Amino acid sequence: MGPDEISRFVHDSLLEPAIESSPARLDGPLRRRVVCLVTVVAGALLLRASLSVAPGDRLFYPATASLALLWLVGARLSGPVVPGHVHSSRGGRASHAVVQSLVWGGLLLVIFLAGALAVSQVPWLSGPVQDLLDHARRGSLPIVALLTALNGLGEEYFFRGALFQALPRHRQVLVSTVLYSVVTAFSGIPLLVLAAAMLGAVVGLQRRATGGFLAPTITHLVWSLGMLFLLPSALSLGAALFG
Repeated sequence: MGPDEISRFVHDSLLEPAIESSPARLDGPLRRRVVCLVTVVAGALLLRASLSVAPGDRLFYPATASLALLWLVGARLSGPVVPGHVHSSRGGRASHAVVQSLVWGGLLLVIFLAGALAVSQVPWLSGPVQDLLDHARRGSLPIVALLTALNGLGEEYFFRGALFQALPRHRQVLVSTVLYSVVTAFSGIPLLVLAAAMLGAVVGLQRRATGGFLAPTITHLVWSLGMLFLLPSALSLGAALFG
């Protein structure tokens, strides 16, 4: 997808529906879409900048925290964000939606860890991932884990919260997933883009089913934190088995 196609896609999906709204409802939807569009562009650039920081450089921490803050603030400035229907039922047992979210997060984690065994033999795919993991290896793993969780929360609050609500109903899952993938492409890590596409599709469908961003957030956190802690071992195992 080239720059012209991306520009046309964003215009048709974010701006055109708002322009066609009735005058009485123009301000709210248009404001949300403009704020979301600005946040998407700023987020892509900040993601690129944060991942350009050398592993071990302490500047990585404030840069990554700033990205999480951008998603949260951008979503909040766009207007109210619907949380959805994930809650605990009587008796203290987790609701069905929570269990589903945990299961989907675990399934995605297993799929990507299995894929990592094969990817370990493809340097141009595994190399950028290893560089990303170096931030945890050469820095503070607890801090990186906290930042990973904050960014997961921020991304879901924005992409499956504010942005999802800004889109026309029949395009919400598709457009939110595409824009999430386009933003992730600025990381320069091919496998991360594939992960964004798969994760975005799954949590997008969850968002549509549960009516809010909470269920997608649970799935995202299970997957992202699991990848942070288990992916290095999976890549090492793949190298040992097939190297």
